[in-house]
Amino acid sequence: MHEPARKPDPLHGVTLKAMVEHLVERYGWDGLGERITIRCFTHDPSVTSSLKFLRKTPWARDKVESLYLHSVAHPRKSAAPGGAASS
Repeated sequence: MHEPARKPDPLHGVTLKAMVEHLVERYGWDGLGERITIRCFTHDPSVTSSLKFLRKTPWARDKVESLYLHSVAHPRKSAAPGGAASS
């Protein structure tokens, strides 16, 4: 018999470091700290210190994963090439 089809895990193969770097690139440290209020994002933030905290703190990692999934599902609309439309 066949196993029932499973939905693919959207986080499969995505490292925590890649998630943090993506979120920092998208929102910046200030924006990330506003969306997820934890000290590792608001006080002298770095990827290294954030990873140490997130690996030890499941509830914080869950928030990062949720925000990452939201940001991937709703990519920002990029500006038209060349800036403003010419007339």
